[in-house]
Amino acid sequence: MKIAYTIILVILTLLAAFSGIAKLLLVPQEVDFFGRYGFSNIVIIAFGAVQLIGGILLILGTTRFVGAALVAITFLVSLVLLLVDGNILMSAVTLVMTILLIVIMRRSWKGASTV
Repeated sequence: MKIAYTIILVILTLLAAFSGIAKLLLVPQEVDFFGRYGFSNIVIIAFGAVQLIGGILLILGTTRFVGAALVAITFLVSLVLLLVDGNILMSAVTLVMTILLIVIMRRSWKGASTV
């Protein structure tokens, strides 16, 4: 179980980091998608910064809960927008990733065993 937890943690960390970097760099697909819902470039950059910071905080056991919470919040925002957009496949993937982040939060809450 510890190996599975570690693999999930690495995947979520990389996903948060790459997702945040894409927004920080204002990748056209990100700008187009979030722009449809009123996100300015500054807001997209701030959103990406939160995702990247959350991904970095996921690395250490002492900051893992906060990192997972930050990334989960950004993923929930994305999930709502994806559902409004009608993108069911990406909505499902985002929902699964958010659930996994909640599992990470639960395991790392108040000194629970972490990897």
